[in-house]
Amino acid sequence: MIPKFLNDKPNIYIVAPSFGCSNRKYKTRLNVSVDNFEKENANVTLGPNCYVNKGLAASSDPKSRANEVMEAFKSNADVIISAGGGEVMSQILEYIDFDVIKNNPKWFVGFSDNTNLCYTITVNTEIETIYGTNAPGFYNYPFEYDTKDTWEMLKGKNIFYGYKEWQYKSSNKILAKYNFDMKTKIYKYNYEKPFEGRLIGGCLDCLAGLCGTKADNTINYIEKHKDEGIIFFLEACDYNSVGIIRALTQLKNAGWFKYVKGFIIGRSLNYYDKSFGVIPKKAYLSVLKEFGVPILLDVSLGHLDPSMPMRCGAYANIEMKNGNIKIEYK
Repeated sequence: MIPKFLNDKPNIYIVAPSFGCSNRKYKTRLNVSVDNFEKENANVTLGPNCYVNKGLAASSDPKSRANEVMEAFKSNADVIISAGGGEVMSQILEYIDFDVIKNNPKWFVGFSDNTNLCYTITVNTEIETIYGTNAPGFYNYPFEYDTKDTWEMLKGKNIFYGYKEWQYKSSNKILAKYNFDMKTKIYKYNYEKPFEGRLIGGCLDCLAGLCGTKADNTINYIEKHKDEGIIFFLEACDYNSVGIIRALTQLKNAGWFKYVKGFIIGRSLNYYDKSFGVIPKKAYLSVLKEFGVPILLDVSLGHLDPSMPMRCGAYANIEMKNGNIKIEYK
């Protein structure tokens, strides 16, 4: 199910299901981002946890964070955008009512720890979500790169390309622009021609934590879409190379990759890791190559900016075009 694309005067509801914007850096970025949304004629509502830090490694207690999310889905919002990533969003899932979400379909946008909602909403309700920029990331205006693509995706654009450059070292300035210091080079394994399928995924660190829980409806989801096939998009945050191997092995043994037609692999935050002599790209290939499907590695996706937004749950065509990835949503 595709939620309604945004009109010229959208209603945005910002929530904090993991971290809140309590420190100076993220509070400033969120304030500026809200101003920028309003420049786009949006009406912005801020949830009660957006600026607080009252929980354990989180904005508030799990039930309060979950209630904030559920109130947003019950509201007149057109899109719900997370105020941040974090570490313990998985705590809220026991309080999330997926039936309510299914009866109130709207876009949910978030990155990193927000995999816990982006992924579970899609596999439990069939509603598409956007694995894309968190609300404080929209502080540069006009929007550009990942923020521009996320905003245009919400407006209905359906063709996107990877970025030619990316940054390994980010600035400490609060309102810094991207300072690209790296060129994109995508590594292809078993890729000969474009491939299509149902696109799901997110941050590998979170997906491994979700696997086997009550919120994990992956097996039912992939069985329903087995004739279309599944394309997984994956990127790692805290994992080193051996952590990637462990997580992928867990997902493989849980049956997640049974109907896989391809993998899109982003850049790991530990990009230059060489744990036990293994680099991230080899870690991914060591587990995934056995499926005999196309694998594209070092795509413009992940915790090293800029990161392409991905429509989780969408049917998509994946192609290499002029040395970079092209994604067309059907």
